[in-house]
Amino acid sequence: MGMLERTRKEWFILGIVLVIAVAKLEPAVGAKGGPLKPEITITYIAVSAIFFNSGLSLKTEELTSALMHVKLHLFVQIFTLVFFPTAIWLFLQALSVTPINEWLLKGLQTVGCMPPPVSSAVILTKAVGGNEVSFNQNHVLKHVAW
Repeated sequence: MGMLERTRKEWFILGIVLVIAVAKLEPAVGAKGGPLKPEITITYIAVSAIFFNSGLSLKTEELTSALMHVKLHLFVQIFTLVFFPTAIWLFLQALSVTPINEWLLKGLQTVGCMPPPVSSAVILTKAVGGNEVSFNQNHVLKHVAW
């Protein structure tokens, strides 16, 4: 596989590495109050754009069909919003008897209760040929609940 072909195939990972490198060199660009205004652009524009963009590629028949998968939606919601936070809480209870810093445990608890990142989840679901329609519906439900 040639370098150009490999670059085309791995464009997303390369883009992430590039953005991280630029952020390391010039962190003020993405800082709160910086020129990108992440407190506005990320919160209101980026999440909406991601869902809108991925929704444009969905077929109406697939969307209608996915709405009927109630068991799948219930499973995803219960797993994400009940099972996983409970499992993390139990794990942290076990870790609390060790000398681990209390603030690290609080941070882990917070991260364990948060929904997964939208942008990477949408792109990765599409990249592996996952059920993008059900994914989008469940992700919207999680963010409404969150």
